[in-house]
Amino acid sequence: MLKRIDELQNQTGVRRTIFAACPNSPAVITASLRAAKRNNAPIYFAATLNQVDCDGGYTGMTQEAFCRTVRFETEKINFTGPVIIAIDHGGPWLKDKQRTERWSTEDAMNGVKKSFEAAVLAGYDLIHVDPTVDINVPKGEIIDIRLVAKRTVELISHVENFRKQHGLPQISYEVGTEEVHGGLADETTFDTFISELKRGLAEVGLPDVWPCFIVGKVGTDLDTTIFDGEVARRLTAKVRPLGSYIKGHYTDDVANPEEYPLCGMGAANVGPEFTISEYRALCELEELEKRHEAKGRVAVLSNMRAVLLEAVRDSHRWEKWLHEDEKGKDLPELSLERQDWIVATCCRYIWQQPRPLAARGQLYANLERLGIDAEEIVLGRIERDMDKYFRAFNLIGLNDLL
Repeated sequence: MLKRIDELQNQTGVRRTIFAACPNSPAVITASLRAAKRNNAPIYFAATLNQVDCDGGYTGMTQEAFCRTVRFETEKINFTGPVIIAIDHGGPWLKDKQRTERWSTEDAMNGVKKSFEAAVLAGYDLIHVDPTVDINVPKGEIIDIRLVAKRTVELISHVENFRKQHGLPQISYEVGTEEVHGGLADETTFDTFISELKRGLAEVGLPDVWPCFIVGKVGTDLDTTIFDGEVARRLTAKVRPLGSYIKGHYTDDVANPEEYPLCGMGAANVGPEFTISEYRALCELEELEKRHEAKGRVAVLSNMRAVLLEAVRDSHRWEKWLHEDEKGKDLPELSLERQDWIVATCCRYIWQQPRPLAARGQLYANLERLGIDAEEIVLGRIERDMDKYFRAFNLIGLNDLL
């Protein structure tokens, strides 16, 4: 697909960036496919091991179940365009369970290998190999980039051996990270990683295996929304001769998405933004529900927002997103603005838990009785927020050209 996009650029001068959505809820999966069909464009799902894994993740889906869900939703709307399914941030200790339980290096690496095997068997198209976290590295220090390269080679080699043993088709790779905890956070480290990766793959007999995506730190992270086009151009110039493309992460709510294709970005991930879209839509529907309840048209309120806040708080998973000056505080102790952001962002961890599911079911049923299709409103809100990326990345109508 990337090669075809390059051919089209040479023919028409139009540059494109592939849009990748983080499938953090069933609603986001459905909305992604519907938006892709309406825009006549490919869709790329980048699923973390926290979301989808052998243990079900917080979505409740294994790799096989995830692929089956995507296939069923695709058939339901008769979408015939390309659908890419990928692991996002696959590496030791990037799964919360491994980090909180402080798994050993061997256990963490073996756990990741098991997850990769399940993904390959399920039919995934791409794996993001990201061994840039090491809980054994003292706080304040950064993991040695040579160790990152060594573990990257080990994981890629394992996948290649596994798929060949099982007669499975080739798989694509993405490497690196934009995170400050290690990896490719500056250009000198970036260059060292590329050199070490190339040498390492050759040493294990995989000189022809090379990642199609290399993650670059292009200005965006959890707390910033400005894409740095100058850095993106420099990184692109480094990797294009190698046959790779720069991948952007933390593209959520980016202020200048139209610059991604102009700077040669191969793809970009968007995730928490759509959780917030889903949350905001549910809150708006709850306000509508309350207005009808005041008029005697609703029997029992869903208490949607209160249920979500309580479930997020009880999960404790929101704590990893606290700023340094917030560490040790309980959720109600934070400012109202921070509470709202944390609940809206961290709902993805608890969407599939019994209490939120029951509250959503109650909300939908109350409004359905009044002739309001609540689910359609939620999906429409998520799709609207996805449309801007299809448009900014010049993807509309691409399926007819592939």
